Amino acid sequence: MSAETILETQGLTKEFKGFVAVNNVDLKVRRGDIHALIGPNGAGKTTFFNLLTKFLPPTRGTITYRGVDITHERPAQTARRGIVRSFQISAVFPHLTAMENVRAALQRNLGTSFHFWKPEKSLHHLHGRAMELLATVDLQDFADELTVNLPYGRKRALELATTMALEPDLMLLDEPTQGMGHEDVHRVTQLIKKVSEGRTILMVEHNMNVVSSIADRITVLQRGAVIADGPYAEVSKNPQVIEAYMGAADTELQGAH
Repeated sequence: MSAETILETQGLTKEFKGFVAVNNVDLKVRRGDIHALIGPNGAGKTTFFNLLTKFLPPTRGTITYRGVDITHERPAQTARRGIVRSFQISAVFPHLTAMENVRAALQRNLGTSFHFWKPEKSLHHLHGRAMELLATVDLQDFADELTVNLPYGRKRALELATTMALEPDLMLLDEPTQGMGHEDVHRVTQLIKKVSEGRTILMVEHNMNVVSSIADRITVLQRGAVIADGPYAEVSKNPQVIEAYMGAADTELQGAH
């Protein structure tokens, strides 16, 4: 695996009226890795994602993507570079079918998203690719099902398919297994591993079993600052990390070996 850095932050900091949400974060994400960002609630993980996707401007520090400083770009510019974020809350259209959702994402990628007045048959050329993407996330049998009727785990799988339709180089996954039962967690974890082939993933994730099974590298945030960075085996033994996850989360951390 190439150790080329695709995304790097240096001294990235975000303050809100004296409260430091992200504190001087240096992070390097290597191309092709699944990189997990973990930490207790309030550690600054979501704020950090918001800085990367330009939903928030940093107080100071820099964000470099493929060697280009993108710190002060607008969100749309950053998205066009191939950084695509999948939200904590399912970001699919509930009253379209699974196929129509993926097709809408493919249209967006072609720059034809405003052509809704075009006849339905003009979109048929996207069918093949949409079916391929649905098959990648094991949703080929649900193509004509309305999204609102899909079980929660399948909706998250559909969200992965729509994210992939935008052909990202770097996928930012925000709590991809949140609120799922054990079976769905396992399925979605395997899907993330599958879709990571040929792309880079940075994910915020609470579930330590997910992190330990698929992450190549882990960065731990506490109170907005990095307290550990490295492979799971190394990070999970770090006394500072164990202390940060005291109580129930601590046993979870230990139990995921």
